[in-house]
Parts: sequence; C-alpha cells; structure tokens
Amino acid sequence: MQSIISKGKNIEEAIHLGLKILNSSKSEVEIEILRMENTGFIGLGKKPAVVKLSLNNKQHVTEITDGYTSMEQIVEDLTVEEAATPVEGKYSHHTNSESKKGKAWVQDNVLFVMDSPSHYSTVTIGEGIQLRKNNIVVTDKSTVVSEKDDIILEYDKEKVQETQWEISINKEKLAVFLNVNPGYIAHYHIANVEPNEHIALVLEERREIKNTLTYQDVITKLQELQVAYGVHPTEILKALKSTDQRSYQIATGKNSIPGVDGRVEIVVDTNMTNSLKEDQHGKVDFRERKIIPAVQKGEIVAIIHPPIPGEAGILVTNEPLRVSKVHPIVVKVGDGIVMEADKLIATESGRPHIEQRGQLVKANIYPKLVHEGNINLESGNIRFSGDVEVLGEVQENMLVEADGDILVHRSVSEAKLDSLNSITIKGNVIGSEISAGKNNMLVAELGHLLGTMYEQIKRMIAVINQLTNSPGFKSNDFLITGLQPLIKILVEKKFKGFIDLAKKYQLVMERGKNYFEKDDGWVQISDSINRIFMSLSTTPITLDHLLDLSESIKGLYIISETPVEPNSYITVSDAIHSRLYCSGNVNITGKGCINTKVHAGGKLIISGVVRGGQVYGRLGVEVYEVGSNSGTKTTVAVPHDQTIKMTRVMEGAVLKIGNVSYTLQEDRKDVEAYLDENNQIVFK
Repeated sequence: MQSIISKGKNIEEAIHLGLKILNSSKSEVEIEILRMENTGFIGLGKKPAVVKLSLNNKQHVTEITDGYTSMEQIVEDLTVEEAATPVEGKYSHHTNSESKKGKAWVQDNVLFVMDSPSHYSTVTIGEGIQLRKNNIVVTDKSTVVSEKDDIILEYDKEKVQETQWEISINKEKLAVFLNVNPGYIAHYHIANVEPNEHIALVLEERREIKNTLTYQDVITKLQELQVAYGVHPTEILKALKSTDQRSYQIATGKNSIPGVDGRVEIVVDTNMTNSLKEDQHGKVDFRERKIIPAVQKGEIVAIIHPPIPGEAGILVTNEPLRVSKVHPIVVKVGDGIVMEADKLIATESGRPHIEQRGQLVKANIYPKLVHEGNINLESGNIRFSGDVEVLGEVQENMLVEADGDILVHRSVSEAKLDSLNSITIKGNVIGSEISAGKNNMLVAELGHLLGTMYEQIKRMIAVINQLTNSPGFKSNDFLITGLQPLIKILVEKKFKGFIDLAKKYQLVMERGKNYFEKDDGWVQISDSINRIFMSLSTTPITLDHLLDLSESIKGLYIISETPVEPNSYITVSDAIHSRLYCSGNVNITGKGCINTKVHAGGKLIISGVVRGGQVYGRLGVEVYEVGSNSGTKTTVAVPHDQTIKMTRVMEGAVLKIGNVSYTLQEDRKDVEAYLDENNQIVFK
C-alpha cells in the first residue's frame, strides 16, 4: 500500500495537500490523523497538523514524507504536553481503527466515514447545513454515506443580526421609553461527533454581541418626536451599552402638583347627640334629653383657610401641563354670626350650625323654639329657622317645619314634620309624613345626574381634542363662534341623551331652589350647563370652559357620594300607616312599624316588627321580625351591595336586593341575606 505523511496548518489542508501529491480522491485513500494542529500561545510552540494517507492499491509501498523523514521525527516534534495529554474533543484516527468500521464521525467540520462489508453509515442533516455528495446536493433529511463518496459540508460561517430599537411616548406625554434589542454576529461550526453508525450533523452557534445603536440615532429620533424636556443622557448611554433586550426611560416630564381648595376648620362642637339611648337591657330611656351644643357671644366658631395654588407641569414635548384651578371658600353668614378676617365669630348665644356644599359654607346660630303644649288648630302650624321642641303632641293636619332639629315629646297623628337636620319623636307616629335632611336628598339626586353627565363631558372633551388635532380641522373656523357649533353637533350625533340629563338637572334645581343660594356650586353648574349646551352664548365657548365645567361637576359629584352626615337622622318609637323619608339613618326603637313606607339614605334599624309596607336602607337593614300571619305583603329592600339582617322572618315576606327579589316560602330565624357573585340572593 502506497502511503504518504502530509502536513498542513489544519487537518483539512493536510488532507488536501496529501491527496494532491497522490493525485487521488478521498475515496481512494485511508486517512489516519497523526497530530492535530497546535496554534501555540501568541505564536510560540505552533505545530502543523499531520495526517497519513494510504492508497487502497497494495502493490506499491512508498513513503513520501513531505518534509518528514520518519515517524521518529514526528514524535520528536511533539511537545511533552502533546504526547502525554490527548486533546479534548479530538479523535485519534490511527488508533482503534477497527472500532470505526461501518461508522461516521465529524472532526473539525469534516465528515469522515469508514466502510464495513456488512453495514453502511447514515447521517441526519441538521438545520442550516447542506451536504453535497459526489457534487450533488442531498435534499433528504438523512442519507447513506460511504468512504468512497466525495462529501462536502456547506453552511454559513456567520450571520449578522442588526440592532433593533424603538422609542415610545406614554399617552400622558410624561415619559419616553427606549426599547433596545442589541444585534449580534453569530459564528457557526459543525459540532464534533464521535464515531457511530448513525450520526446527526448539528450547527453550533457562538454569538458576539454587537450593539450598533448610537447616541446620535437616539437624539435624532427624539427630535423627530419633538421631545425637548427631561432627557436623561445617562440612561441613553446605558442603552448603548446594553447586551440584552431592555427598556430604558430616557426622558421624564414634570407632573403637575394639584392645588388645595380653601377649607373651613370648625373649632366648636356642632353635632347634636341623639336623645334616645338604649340601656344595658336594650330598652330606651325616654328620660334622657337631647344634648344640644351651644356657643356664647364672641366665641370663635370656625376658621377659614385660603386655597393653596397648584404647580403646572411640563410634558416631554416641553408643553405646559394644565393644573386644576383651586377655589376659595365662599362664606354666607346668617343670624348670629359675623366674619372677621379669616374667622367666624358668634354674635349671639345658641346652637352653631355650619353647612358646607362644595366650596359654599353657610353659618348661623340657631335659636330654639320651645312649644309648651300641643300643635293643633289653636296653635297653628310652626315654621321656624332654628330648632323646634314640642312638649306635647302634633295633631291632625298640622305642619312643623324647621331649619334645625325637631324634637316631639309625645305622638304625631296625621301630621307632617319636615326638618333639614334631624327629627326625634318619643311617642307614636300614626298616619303621618316625616321627612328629615331634604336638602341632602336633593344633593343625592343631583349628584347622581352629575355623575352620568361627567362621564359624557369627559368623552366629549376627548373627541374635541382628537378633532382639533386632526389635519383636516380648521381652527380658524372656531375663532369667532367658539366650539358651540361643534358641541351642538356632538350632542345631536354622539351624545343624544345628554340634553335630557341636563333638563332633568334643571328641573330638580327648580324644585329645590329654596335650599340653594345664587352663588352655590350647584346653581353655578346649572348656569354653565344652560350657557354651553342649552342656549346660544354671546361669548365664544372654548375648551377651557368645558374643562372647568368638568372639574366643577366632578367635585360636586364626589361631595354627593360622601357618607351621610350624623346630624341627618330620624328616631321614632313606633310608626303606623305613615311615611318616613330621611337622607341619613332611621332608627325605630319601639314595637316597630305597620303598613309604613320607610326610606333611609343611611342605615335602617328596627328593634321591633315590620308588618306590611316597604322599608329600604341604603347602607343596610337590621330588623327583629319581618312579615305577618295574615299574609299582608311586606317588602324589605337594600341596594345590590348591602345586606339584610333579620332575627325572625315569616313566610311570604319579600326580600329585594338590588333588582333581585325573593319571596320566602317558610318561616326562618337569624337570616342574613345578600347577593352572591352570580347575582342570586343567598342566605348566611
């Protein structure tokens, strides 16, 4: 067998030179790897690769050393480390050749094959690799290979992925983000594979990160986006050095600091204590008298604090960010009060009364009217702008109205009691109408309307902003007439229910005109709604007018949603065939109520029975006994988010929670009813 020993800077080159000398193809020789190349350290100790090629023809045995005269010289050229320690991942071709028969393997991106008389090797071609066999590209995923085949493996040595990046601004225009995904150069080689009957060719990848984003790229894009405020150069530099996908906040606007509206600080006690108190046995002691707070002449009642202006912000586009206006306290002093500088001072002795709705504060000193006997035809009706205490009864067809509290020591029969604050009746209520906190009821009704209108005006402002920023919008068209023509179109086409809400608001305001002052916030909103939406204004309507109206509506809506004030309540012993309506809590302390309608804007507590009629508690209902043996319809109702608690409830009683009703089919004890997540009434 003719053999030669060939060397080259790597295995592939050594084989190529040897085949050229023998004038043979790879299929005509047997290849033994005598030494792998050694690159040395910074060029020192560098050694070439050495292979032995043997022709399959056994007639001639001639050695051509190509610079190597003997195997001894090759051994002499090996360093001690090379001789003692095999190179990891390199396979010695000349050792154990018998074990490689019928197998294929990969060494330094080269596919080697050694045939066997009884078996052929197979190869699976991995993604990204093209195998050319005898100059024909193999299209199948797997193929049979032989040492007689001329095999070439082709693949991309490297791939370049460019850096990807983008800049985004949040919808508030207060933050700019740079999202960067660095590029890379991917270097590929075919993984070495040990000899086996079937092998898989797999590309291995080594990535070299190349973040090509430049500072000028970022600055140019920021200029295109008109970002001119709050840029963070250090964050941009961090992004330029990023080696993984990340987001950087590269600019920050300045948020506006909201101001604080003026406020009133009440420095005396103004709340009246409920006179009807239960003792340790749950009984009401009617001997307890109402504790009425009082002030003396010259005493300071309240201090008025001025508003604190807010601070406007700056968008990242260097545009100013609007800050909400602040509003001072508007004080209306009534009888017995004067205002000196920032203080409210009593000029008369009596009970201080301070009512606040929005930024309007009404203050006065309530006098007290004590009626010694009964209220009847002889005494006449009583209308008083303070507290009223009736030591006797209120008889048929009589009326008692008070701006303060009403206290009746005995019964009320077929009469009407109306208070802006609280009503306490120590006797029975028969066939009468009792109403407390009427202005609070108006506020609740108006607040509900304002809540719906606020959402629609907010959407209207968003549509106008969108239209005014569109290319086809001609702002000059509205310089003279203002936005009113556009608002009219929006109300007719997009917000069809708004005018009905506005008209209903005006009707409620008309009904309660005696309870509101001209400069009250509720009245001012009514005037603004009328000017902007319901009449032709001589003054051009601007977007600022809408924004101011929106802020005012939001403020009063929040006030209308605040918890019930403690000075608005009704407390009675018993009620028969009557109507009780209160914006706050209702407490029936005696035997209960029969065929009576009760509406509590706060919590309803009935210590006795409810037989017939309808009772409702906005903040929940607690009753001792509900229903009757006679089958008289009795309904107990609460909103969807509240609970009904009953110690005893009879068959036929109707429970209503939200819009869901349930009629009990049997008597029950210790019932707590509420709506579950499926909008069904359940019992605890």
